[in-house]
Amino acid sequence: MKEALKTKALEILDACHDLAIATVREDGFPQATTVSFVHNGLTLYVGVGKGSQKARNMRRDKRVSMTMTAPYKDWDSITGLSMAAHADEVDVIDEMDLIGKLMLKRFPEIADMDDAAEMGEATFFRFTPEVMSILDYSKGFGHADTVKVDEYDIAESLESMQHRWLIPAA
Repeated sequence: MKEALKTKALEILDACHDLAIATVREDGFPQATTVSFVHNGLTLYVGVGKGSQKARNMRRDKRVSMTMTAPYKDWDSITGLSMAAHADEVDVIDEMDLIGKLMLKRFPEIADMDDAAEMGEATFFRFTPEVMSILDYSKGFGHADTVKVDEYDIAESLESMQHRWLIPAA
């Protein structure tokens, strides 16, 4: 089951180029914004302006939520992801190189960007998911499997964890 859910999550990540991210503003209200992203497995990366409100929010409070919906023809084929994650600013050169390669592969048009100074005003954040809901309407209207993510992989479904917590060990 875990492998099937991970495969489905990766398919959705591959199908989506943008996500809506909610960060926590200084006044405690959520701030939702749309950003483009790349991923390496279940780890996501976004580039944002160094001085943007999103960046300031994530530096102050690493908790983020995000959602994405893959393109679909009808409601029976809706798939999407919703995640609760931790955001960390990337400061390791090797990881920045990886992000650059992932970005060029997914968004080849950035190779044609003329303004290197504009790119210098960007910073990258890594999103490490903790809880993920995998939406799949082909299994029924509104069907979602909610899983805990551990060590960059799906650990177990929340349903099985709740079951384990509710039933004492013999």
